[in-house]
Amino acid sequence: MSSSHIFWPVLAQIFLTLMMFIVLGVRKAKAVKAGQVNRQQAALDNRVWPEDVVKVSNNIANQFEAPVLFYVLCLVIYSIGAAGTVAVVLAWLFALSRYVHAYVHVGSNYVPMRLRLFLVGCLVLLAMLILAAWKLAMGVGVA
Repeated sequence: MSSSHIFWPVLAQIFLTLMMFIVLGVRKAKAVKAGQVNRQQAALDNRVWPEDVVKVSNNIANQFEAPVLFYVLCLVIYSIGAAGTVAVVLAWLFALSRYVHAYVHVGSNYVPMRLRLFLVGCLVLLAMLILAAWKLAMGVGVA
C-alpha cells in the first residue's frame, strides 16, 4: 500500500463537506420557493430558516471542527512516513463515521446516535494521534 493512500479518506471527507454545501443550497432554495422564509430576515438571522435547513447548516459547521484535526493528523502521518495500513484504515474509519454522522444529523438528528458517532470519530482521531506520536518517538520513517 502506498503512503499516499492516506489521502483517499481525506478526499472523501472533503467531498462530504462539499456535498453538504450542495444539500444546503437545495434546501434553502426549496424553502425560499415555498415561501417558508423571509429572505431579508434570513440574510441577517439564520434562526428564521426551517429546521431542515438549520440541520444542514449546523452539520457544515461540524465539518470544520473535528475534521480539521483529521486533516492535520493525516498530513503529519504522511510527512513522517507512517501512512501504513493501520493509519489508512483509521483514516477511513474516521471518514465513514463522519458520513454516518452527517446522515443522522441532516435526517432524524437523533442526538444520542449523533453523540455515539461523534465519539467514534474522536476515538479514531485519538488512535491516529497515538500512532503518529509513537512513530515519531520510534523514529520510524522520519528523515
